[in-house]
Amino acid sequence: MNFLTLLKLIGAYKVYERVLKRQVEKGEMPGHIGIILDGNRRWASKHELPRFLGHELGADRVEDVLEWCHELGIKTITVYALSTENLMRDEEELNELFDLFEERLYALLKDPRLHNYRIRVKAMGKLERLPERIRVVLSKLEDVTKDYDGHFLNLAIAYGGRQEIVDGVREIAKEVKEGKVRPEDVDQELIERHLYTSHLPNPEPDLIIRTSGEERLSGFLLWQSAYSELVFLDVYWPEFRKIDLLRAIRTYQKRQRRFGR
Repeated sequence: MNFLTLLKLIGAYKVYERVLKRQVEKGEMPGHIGIILDGNRRWASKHELPRFLGHELGADRVEDVLEWCHELGIKTITVYALSTENLMRDEEELNELFDLFEERLYALLKDPRLHNYRIRVKAMGKLERLPERIRVVLSKLEDVTKDYDGHFLNLAIAYGGRQEIVDGVREIAKEVKEGKVRPEDVDQELIERHLYTSHLPNPEPDLIIRTSGEERLSGFLLWQSAYSELVFLDVYWPEFRKIDLLRAIRTYQKRQRRFGR
């Protein structure tokens, strides 16, 4: 491909992006988007590149998506960064991931957009299973942003949807045992107040996006996703583009949400 052809393709892409953006801005924007980041390793394997490079570029895409969502006025984002099952991967890969998490989380801590956009950061999962160095920076992020309510960034890390429900039920059972709650008081609202997402004004994602072509939730926000619109994209996460986000939102806008009614 020569340089002139490349310029034409870039120009066409930018035009299409602007068209898509104008289209979705006319519709109702999702207030909460959940994203299952999938395909980093397969992207690296496809291009015969080191595995860690797939994770590096995947982290870059997360930063891009946060900026794109801010541009579109989307207030809440929940990213599925690491599942409890992922913690069973080999030690070398986990160390690569933890090094990357530490680097990017400290970069986020210093990012002026965190304060300019008033982003509240919350980690969700079995954090005690993470290395102390990751818990330390997550705690710092949560502490410095605890009073923000402009945007909400939730990091599902060492997370499992079934475990989240188990943890919530255990807390409720303890309160029942202590006489703080009667069994007949247990309802959906009480359970929701004991989930990891209880701090959110809108804990249920309007739209959940999964990349890499896989069509399942893999334990992501099992309680909260009961009426979420699901969009599965046949693109690996490192290749995720702004037009992919815009297309997913356009698909969401075309659906009629009846919430079982």
